[in-house]
Amino acid sequence: MAVVVRKPELVCPAGSLPALRAAVDEGADAVYIGFRDATNARNFPGLNFDADTAREGVRYAHSAGARVLLALNTYPRSAHWARWTAAVDRAAEIGVDAVILADPGLMHYAAVTHPQLRLHLSVQGSATSRHAIAFYHRQFGIRRAVLPRVLSLAQVRGIVERSPVEIEVFGFGSLCVMVEGRCTLSSYITGESPNTCGVCSPARAVRWEETPDGRQSRLNGVLIDRYAPGEAAGYPTLCKGRYRVGDATYYAIEEPTSLNVLELLPDLLACGVAAIKVEGRQRSPAYVREVARVLRAAIDTCAADPERFRVRAEWGAALDRLSEGRSHTLGALHRPWQ
Repeated sequence: MAVVVRKPELVCPAGSLPALRAAVDEGADAVYIGFRDATNARNFPGLNFDADTAREGVRYAHSAGARVLLALNTYPRSAHWARWTAAVDRAAEIGVDAVILADPGLMHYAAVTHPQLRLHLSVQGSATSRHAIAFYHRQFGIRRAVLPRVLSLAQVRGIVERSPVEIEVFGFGSLCVMVEGRCTLSSYITGESPNTCGVCSPARAVRWEETPDGRQSRLNGVLIDRYAPGEAAGYPTLCKGRYRVGDATYYAIEEPTSLNVLELLPDLLACGVAAIKVEGRQRSPAYVREVARVLRAAIDTCAADPERFRVRAEWGAALDRLSEGRSHTLGALHRPWQ
Protein backbone atom coordinates (compact mmCIF):
# COMPACT_ATOMS: atom_id res chain seq x y z
CA MET A 1 0.00 0.00 0.00
CA ALA A 2 1.35 3.41 -0.94
CA VAL A 3 2.26 5.72 1.93
CA VAL A 4 0.14 8.87 2.01
CA VAL A 5 2.13 11.92 3.04
CA ARG A 6 1.39 15.60 3.37
CA LYS A 7 3.32 17.63 0.83
CA PRO A 8 5.06 20.47 2.68
CA GLU A 9 5.14 24.02 1.40
CA LEU A 10 8.30 25.23 -0.27
CA VAL A 11 9.23 28.54 1.40
CA CYS A 12 11.88 30.58 -0.44
CA PRO A 13 13.85 33.72 0.44
CA ALA A 14 13.35 37.02 -1.35
CA GLY A 15 15.73 39.87 -0.61
CA SER A 16 14.44 41.85 -3.58
CA LEU A 17 11.48 42.02 -5.93
CA PRO A 18 13.36 40.18 -8.72
CA ALA A 19 14.19 37.39 -6.25
CA LEU A 20 10.54 37.20 -5.16
CA ARG A 21 9.41 36.89 -8.77
CA ALA A 22 12.02 34.22 -9.44
CA ALA A 23 10.86 32.12 -6.49
CA VAL A 24 7.19 32.45 -7.40
CA ASP A 25 7.86 31.68 -11.07
CA GLU A 26 9.68 28.47 -10.09
CA GLY A 27 6.79 27.23 -7.97
CA ALA A 28 7.49 28.39 -4.41
CA ASP A 29 4.38 28.09 -2.24
CA ALA A 30 5.52 31.03 -0.13
CA VAL A 31 8.28 33.65 -0.05
CA TYR A 32 9.62 35.51 2.95
CA ILE A 33 10.77 39.12 2.82
CA GLY A 34 11.93 41.89 5.17
CA PHE A 35 11.70 45.67 5.41
CA ARG A 36 14.73 47.89 4.79
CA ASP A 37 15.76 48.39 8.40
CA ALA A 38 16.91 46.58 11.53
CA THR A 39 13.53 44.90 12.08
CA ASN A 40 14.76 41.91 10.07
CA ALA A 41 17.80 39.68 10.41
CA ARG A 42 19.21 40.33 6.93
CA ASN A 43 19.73 44.06 7.26
CA PHE A 44 22.23 44.58 4.43
CA PRO A 45 22.56 47.72 2.25
CA GLY A 46 20.64 47.39 -1.01
CA LEU A 47 18.53 44.54 0.28
CA ASN A 48 14.88 44.18 1.30
CA PHE A 49 11.63 46.00 0.61
CA ASP A 50 10.04 49.36 1.17
CA ALA A 51 6.25 49.63 1.48
CA ASP A 52 5.66 50.05 -2.26
CA THR A 53 7.83 47.13 -3.38
CA ALA A 54 6.34 44.96 -0.63
CA ARG A 55 2.84 45.72 -1.94
CA GLU A 56 3.94 44.84 -5.45
CA GLY A 57 5.49 41.63 -4.15
CA VAL A 58 2.28 40.67 -2.40
CA ARG A 59 0.28 41.40 -5.54
CA TYR A 60 2.64 39.33 -7.72
CA ALA A 61 2.74 36.38 -5.34
CA HIS A 62 -1.01 36.33 -4.76
CA SER A 63 -1.69 36.45 -8.50
CA ALA A 64 0.22 33.15 -8.77
CA GLY A 65 -1.36 31.59 -5.69
CA ALA A 66 1.72 32.02 -3.49
CA ARG A 67 1.88 33.58 -0.03
CA VAL A 68 4.15 36.31 1.36
CA LEU A 69 5.60 36.05 4.86
CA LEU A 70 7.30 39.05 6.44
CA ALA A 71 10.28 38.58 8.76
CA LEU A 72 10.23 40.96 11.75
CA ASN A 73 12.57 38.63 13.56
CA THR A 74 15.00 40.85 15.46
CA TYR A 75 14.59 42.02 19.06
CA PRO A 76 13.55 45.66 19.49
CA ARG A 77 15.32 47.82 22.05
CA SER A 78 13.19 50.04 24.25
CA ALA A 79 14.36 53.27 22.60
CA HIS A 80 13.26 51.98 19.18
CA TRP A 81 10.09 50.10 20.11
CA ALA A 82 7.93 52.30 17.88
CA ARG A 83 9.92 51.28 14.79
CA TRP A 84 9.08 47.62 15.32
CA THR A 85 5.41 48.17 16.12
CA ALA A 86 5.11 50.42 13.07
CA ALA A 87 6.55 47.57 10.99
CA VAL A 88 3.81 45.25 12.31
CA ASP A 89 1.18 47.85 11.42
CA ARG A 90 2.66 48.25 7.95
CA ALA A 91 2.68 44.49 7.42
CA ALA A 92 -1.01 44.27 8.29
CA GLU A 93 -1.84 47.19 6.01
CA ILE A 94 0.12 45.76 3.07
CA GLY A 95 -1.69 42.43 3.39
CA VAL A 96 1.11 39.95 3.99
CA ASP A 97 -0.05 36.44 4.81
CA ALA A 98 1.93 36.10 8.03
CA VAL A 99 4.62 37.84 10.08
CA ILE A 100 7.60 35.91 11.43
CA LEU A 101 8.39 37.14 14.94
CA ALA A 102 10.92 36.33 17.67
CA ASP A 103 10.29 38.91 20.41
CA PRO A 104 7.43 38.04 22.84
CA GLY A 105 6.57 41.69 23.40
CA LEU A 106 6.15 42.24 19.69
CA MET A 107 4.05 39.07 19.42
CA HIS A 108 1.76 40.42 22.13
CA TYR A 109 1.44 43.73 20.27
CA ALA A 110 0.63 41.97 17.00
CA ALA A 111 -1.89 39.58 18.59
CA VAL A 112 -3.75 42.39 20.38
CA THR A 113 -3.57 45.08 17.69
CA HIS A 114 -4.04 42.91 14.61
CA PRO A 115 -5.84 39.73 15.73
CA GLN A 116 -6.49 38.74 12.12
CA LEU A 117 -2.75 38.69 11.33
CA ARG A 118 -1.24 35.20 11.22
CA LEU A 119 1.84 34.83 13.45
CA HIS A 120 4.81 32.51 12.91
CA LEU A 121 7.53 31.95 15.51
CA SER A 122 10.92 32.75 13.98
CA VAL A 123 13.93 30.49 14.20
CA GLN A 124 15.42 33.44 16.13
CA GLY A 125 13.00 32.58 18.93
CA SER A 126 15.13 29.48 19.60
CA ALA A 127 12.21 27.18 20.44
CA THR A 128 13.75 23.71 20.51
CA SER A 129 11.01 21.82 22.38
CA ARG A 130 7.27 21.26 22.03
CA HIS A 131 6.80 22.88 25.45
CA ALA A 132 8.32 26.18 24.27
CA ILE A 133 6.23 26.09 21.10
CA ALA A 134 3.07 25.35 23.07
CA PHE A 135 3.78 28.37 25.28
CA TYR A 136 3.95 30.72 22.29
CA HIS A 137 0.77 29.16 20.93
CA ARG A 138 -1.14 29.64 24.21
CA GLN A 139 0.10 33.14 24.87
CA PHE A 140 0.14 34.67 21.40
CA GLY A 141 -1.75 32.33 19.10
CA ILE A 142 1.16 31.49 16.79
CA ARG A 143 0.19 29.21 13.91
CA ARG A 144 3.64 27.94 12.88
CA ALA A 145 7.11 27.57 14.40
CA VAL A 146 10.42 27.51 12.51
CA LEU A 147 12.81 25.07 14.18
CA PRO A 148 16.46 25.95 14.85
CA ARG A 149 19.01 23.92 12.88
CA VAL A 150 20.42 22.13 15.91
CA LEU A 151 17.89 19.30 16.19
CA SER A 152 18.24 15.70 15.05
CA LEU A 153 15.65 14.09 12.81
CA ALA A 154 14.33 12.13 15.80
CA GLN A 155 13.89 15.35 17.76
CA VAL A 156 12.12 17.02 14.83
CA ARG A 157 9.81 14.04 14.52
CA GLY A 158 8.99 14.16 18.23
CA ILE A 159 8.17 17.87 18.10
CA VAL A 160 5.96 17.52 15.02
CA GLU A 161 4.00 14.69 16.61
CA ARG A 162 3.15 16.74 19.70
CA SER A 163 3.17 20.34 18.47
CA PRO A 164 -0.11 22.30 18.58
CA VAL A 165 1.03 24.30 15.51
CA GLU A 166 2.58 23.72 12.11
CA ILE A 167 6.33 23.06 12.01
CA GLU A 168 8.72 24.51 9.43
CA VAL A 169 12.27 23.24 8.99
CA PHE A 170 15.23 24.49 6.99
CA GLY A 171 16.02 22.45 3.89
CA PHE A 172 18.86 24.28 2.20
CA GLY A 173 21.32 27.09 2.87
CA SER A 174 23.95 28.37 5.25
CA LEU A 175 24.23 26.95 8.74
CA CYS A 176 24.66 28.78 12.02
CA VAL A 177 26.98 27.37 14.68
CA MET A 178 24.73 28.72 17.45
CA VAL A 179 21.13 28.08 18.37
CA GLU A 180 19.68 30.95 16.38
CA GLY A 181 18.88 33.97 18.50
CA ARG A 182 21.62 33.28 21.03
CA CYS A 183 24.82 34.28 19.22
CA THR A 184 27.04 37.06 20.63
CA LEU A 185 30.13 36.58 18.45
CA SER A 186 29.36 39.51 16.17
CA SER A 187 28.49 41.92 18.97
CA TYR A 188 31.77 41.00 20.66
CA ILE A 189 33.75 42.16 17.63
CA THR A 190 31.56 44.85 16.01
CA GLY A 191 29.37 46.11 18.84
CA GLU A 192 26.26 45.30 16.78
CA SER A 193 24.26 42.23 17.69
CA PRO A 194 22.45 40.37 14.91
CA ASN A 195 19.55 40.01 17.32
CA THR A 196 18.96 43.77 17.44
CA CYS A 197 20.70 45.25 14.38
CA GLY A 198 19.80 42.54 11.93
CA VAL A 199 23.16 41.33 10.59
CA CYS A 200 26.01 39.32 12.12
CA SER A 201 28.72 40.87 9.94
CA PRO A 202 27.70 44.48 9.19
CA ALA A 203 28.96 45.58 5.78
CA ARG A 204 30.54 48.73 7.25
CA ALA A 205 32.86 46.51 9.34
CA VAL A 206 33.97 44.24 6.47
CA ARG A 207 37.25 44.93 4.68
CA TRP A 208 38.90 42.99 1.84
CA GLU A 209 42.65 43.27 1.37
CA GLU A 210 45.06 42.16 -1.37
CA THR A 211 48.38 41.25 0.25
CA PRO A 212 51.60 39.45 -0.82
CA ASP A 213 50.23 36.42 1.06
CA GLY A 214 46.93 36.48 -0.85
CA ARG A 215 43.48 37.98 -0.49
CA GLN A 216 42.25 38.25 3.06
CA SER A 217 39.15 39.44 4.88
CA ARG A 218 38.78 41.35 8.12
CA LEU A 219 35.82 42.17 10.34
CA ASN A 220 36.30 45.37 12.32
CA GLY A 221 40.06 44.88 11.98
CA VAL A 222 40.07 41.22 13.04
CA LEU A 223 41.60 38.88 10.46
CA ILE A 224 38.93 36.32 9.53
CA ASP A 225 40.47 34.40 6.65
CA ARG A 226 43.17 34.36 3.99
CA TYR A 227 42.55 32.74 0.62
CA ALA A 228 44.84 30.95 -1.80
CA PRO A 229 44.91 32.11 -5.46
CA GLY A 230 41.69 31.03 -7.14
CA GLU A 231 40.07 29.93 -3.87
CA ALA A 232 36.45 30.96 -3.43
CA ALA A 233 36.04 33.61 -0.75
CA GLY A 234 32.84 33.65 1.27
CA TYR A 235 31.32 36.58 3.11
CA PRO A 236 33.35 36.93 6.32
CA THR A 237 31.61 35.82 9.50
CA LEU A 238 33.48 35.05 12.71
CA CYS A 239 32.14 31.53 13.09
CA LYS A 240 33.34 30.46 9.63
CA GLY A 241 36.82 31.96 9.63
CA ARG A 242 40.09 30.06 9.76
CA TYR A 243 42.18 30.54 12.88
CA ARG A 244 45.52 29.42 14.21
CA VAL A 245 45.07 26.91 17.02
CA GLY A 246 48.38 25.60 18.29
CA ASP A 247 50.44 24.85 15.19
CA ALA A 248 47.50 24.45 12.80
CA THR A 249 45.28 26.92 10.94
CA TYR A 250 41.79 25.63 10.14
CA TYR A 251 38.05 26.20 10.52
CA ALA A 252 38.14 25.97 14.29
CA ILE A 253 34.48 26.83 14.96
CA GLU A 254 32.41 25.95 11.89
CA GLU A 255 33.21 24.90 8.33
CA PRO A 256 31.59 26.89 5.51
CA THR A 257 29.16 24.35 4.14
CA SER A 258 25.44 24.33 3.42
CA LEU A 259 22.59 22.30 4.79
CA ASN A 260 20.96 20.12 2.12
CA VAL A 261 18.13 17.77 3.13
CA LEU A 262 17.35 16.21 -0.26
CA GLU A 263 18.16 12.69 0.91
CA LEU A 264 15.95 13.14 3.99
CA LEU A 265 12.87 14.35 2.13
CA PRO A 266 10.97 11.05 2.57
CA ASP A 267 11.58 11.19 6.33
CA LEU A 268 10.57 14.84 6.61
CA LEU A 269 7.40 14.29 4.62
CA ALA A 270 6.54 11.17 6.61
CA CYS A 271 6.84 12.97 9.94
CA GLY A 272 4.51 15.72 8.74
CA VAL A 273 6.50 18.94 8.55
CA ALA A 274 4.34 21.74 7.17
CA ALA A 275 7.06 23.59 5.28
CA ILE A 276 10.63 23.31 4.04
CA LYS A 277 12.50 26.59 4.08
CA VAL A 278 15.43 27.86 2.03
CA GLU A 279 17.92 30.21 3.70
CA GLY A 280 19.31 33.15 1.76
CA ARG A 281 17.53 36.49 1.55
CA GLN A 282 20.97 38.00 1.00
CA ARG A 283 21.43 35.86 -2.11
CA SER A 284 20.89 36.78 -5.76
CA PRO A 285 17.71 36.19 -7.80
CA ALA A 286 19.67 33.61 -9.82
CA TYR A 287 20.43 31.67 -6.62
CA VAL A 288 16.79 31.81 -5.55
CA ARG A 289 15.56 30.69 -8.96
CA GLU A 290 17.86 27.67 -9.16
CA VAL A 291 17.27 26.48 -5.59
CA ALA A 292 13.50 26.89 -5.97
CA ARG A 293 13.57 24.97 -9.25
CA VAL A 294 15.48 22.03 -7.77
CA LEU A 295 13.55 21.80 -4.52
CA ARG A 296 10.20 22.16 -6.27
CA ALA A 297 11.03 19.18 -8.47
CA ALA A 298 12.42 17.14 -5.56
CA ILE A 299 9.50 17.76 -3.20
CA ASP A 300 6.93 17.00 -5.89
CA THR A 301 8.74 13.83 -6.92
CA CYS A 302 9.05 12.65 -3.32
CA ALA A 303 5.41 13.39 -2.50
CA ALA A 304 4.26 11.43 -5.55
CA ASP A 305 6.13 8.27 -4.53
CA PRO A 306 8.14 8.60 -1.29
CA GLU A 307 9.05 4.91 -1.10
CA ARG A 308 10.87 5.00 -4.44
CA PHE A 309 12.33 8.47 -4.10
CA ARG A 310 15.98 8.86 -5.02
CA VAL A 311 18.02 12.06 -5.20
CA ARG A 312 18.86 12.77 -8.83
CA ALA A 313 22.52 13.50 -9.53
CA GLU A 314 21.67 16.74 -11.34
CA TRP A 315 19.78 18.04 -8.29
CA GLY A 316 22.74 17.46 -6.00
CA ALA A 317 25.21 18.96 -8.46
CA ALA A 318 23.07 22.07 -8.96
CA LEU A 319 22.75 22.71 -5.22
CA ASP A 320 26.42 22.02 -4.52
CA ARG A 321 27.36 24.74 -7.00
CA LEU A 322 25.37 27.17 -4.85
CA SER A 323 26.55 25.87 -1.47
CA GLU A 324 29.07 27.44 0.84
CA GLY A 325 32.39 25.72 0.21
CA ARG A 326 30.75 23.89 -2.73
CA SER A 327 29.79 21.16 -0.28
CA HIS A 328 26.78 20.10 1.79
CA THR A 329 25.86 18.44 5.05
CA LEU A 330 22.84 17.11 6.91
CA GLY A 331 23.98 19.10 9.93
CA ALA A 332 22.42 18.04 13.21
CA LEU A 333 19.66 16.10 11.47
CA HIS A 334 21.82 12.98 11.11
CA ARG A 335 23.12 12.88 14.71
CA PRO A 336 21.98 9.49 16.05
CA TRP A 337 22.91 10.35 19.65
CA GLN A 338 20.44 13.26 19.91
